[in-house]
Amino acid sequence: MSVDPTPHLIVPFAQCSGGDWLQAVAPLKLQNLAQLLHGMKLIDTDKGQIDSLSPAHERVLARALGLTACADGLIPLAAFAALEAHQPNASSNEGWAFMTPCHWAMGREHATLTDPASLELNEADSRTLLADMQPYFATEGITLHYQQPTRWLAQGEIFKNLPTASLDRVLGRNVDRWLPASKVIKLLQNEMQMLLYTHSVNDGRAAKDQRSVNSFWVSGSGALNGQVQAHLKTDLGKPLGQAMLANNWSAYAKAWLQLDASDIAQLLAQQKSSHTVRISLCGESNAMTFETAKHSVMTKIRHVLSPKPLINLLKQL
Repeated sequence: MSVDPTPHLIVPFAQCSGGDWLQAVAPLKLQNLAQLLHGMKLIDTDKGQIDSLSPAHERVLARALGLTACADGLIPLAAFAALEAHQPNASSNEGWAFMTPCHWAMGREHATLTDPASLELNEADSRTLLADMQPYFATEGITLHYQQPTRWLAQGEIFKNLPTASLDRVLGRNVDRWLPASKVIKLLQNEMQMLLYTHSVNDGRAAKDQRSVNSFWVSGSGALNGQVQAHLKTDLGKPLGQAMLANNWSAYAKAWLQLDASDIAQLLAQQKSSHTVRISLCGESNAMTFETAKHSVMTKIRHVLSPKPLINLLKQL
């Protein structure tokens, strides 16, 4: 695998739909970000749709990892994670997906997917659930591998060409719009809801007034087919997304300020030390990637960006 040494910060949910986002961001003084961009040139624009299965930040991440020509919902991020975990055949034509144990909040008309992180599921309970769910998946040719409490790896032919929606698309939303078009996955979800309804792990969680694990979500599906490069310097942070999904706009503004004072400040320091760096600002539909420019180009970039507030740039995402 080749390695791109250029530090690359990917910022998901740098722009969000709705007036609440604008009110939260417009007053902010993101000085490090503004200064960083003044020394950069725009090298790539990714235009997408707000209802695509793969959000803009995952499309940018895919290119950084060397995953090209990926169809919507078929960015093989799980296969890449399997490769990093040294799973056999991960770089081949084998199908992989992320399997996320989660809680669906059942309403009168639809179910809403809650943030798996809020479950605070521990490793022991997660491994118990995986072991008890595995026989059902095995009958459909799927093998589950433990990776972390709220993210397992699923291996099987079914995932090679099955488009799936990113968790970042469906969190806090009606799951119906985002369910994969697979009778096998629908059957397994029905079976798991029955299995988990009376599961001992959920009995223990109920005793502690915790939400039950009552379903799973499939994402990151696809196969590597041998195409991948290690991009060891890529960072994909999600504090903005966590605040946005919680509809907490004061926390969103605070997360932007913290990002500006930490990761962006570090990137700026590297740029000032004559290193080439990249930043990708990603909205719900589009993304723009900037890279350190040569001095002759920097003058042009300053001329273009300086008269305009930073918010105007973020509105384009």
